[in-house]
Amino acid sequence: MSLPRLVAFDLDGTVWSPDMYQLWGGGAPFAVKSSTELTDCANQRVRLLGSFGAILDELCSSAAWSGATTAWVSCTDEPAWADECLRKFRTPSGSTLKELVSTEVIYKANKQTHFRELHESTGIPFCEMIFFDNERGNINSVAKLGVCSVYCPDGMTDEIWRRGLAQYAEQQSDDVKDFDGRIR
Repeated sequence: MSLPRLVAFDLDGTVWSPDMYQLWGGGAPFAVKSSTELTDCANQRVRLLGSFGAILDELCSSAAWSGATTAWVSCTDEPAWADECLRKFRTPSGSTLKELVSTEVIYKANKQTHFRELHESTGIPFCEMIFFDNERGNINSVAKLGVCSVYCPDGMTDEIWRRGLAQYAEQQSDDVKDFDGRIR
């Protein structure tokens, strides 16, 4: 099966819940309750969704994914809070989410802006990227660039992960590319 060279994840509602903006009145600092659960300063719970930690472990340790770039792509309202959560959540292997992902674009902007930045910084064509997000508008916007965009309304689950990879492979087999990797 053809695998993407860049795998990108949104944060709020895709990797964890609730969205950072929903913690206003609380927020940082975050206390670790378990590898998959934090609480903010108002004791509001933030938890990893689905099987995201295991998916990230697979992505970062499997020989099949060797050389793939992983990215956080988020327009969260509170990037400093998101950064703290990335440093405190742990995968089943014990790694933090922050240390397993190679690049991030976390700031208020349209997701197309984020992906253009990723393309420029990595040189990876849009057609060799996959993106997971829980917001349909972001999925539609990024898909217009040629990125395989996977809607995950309930966050990252094993089913969404497998379906996304199958969608990417199908998209690759349907596309005819020129020598630059651009879709004709």
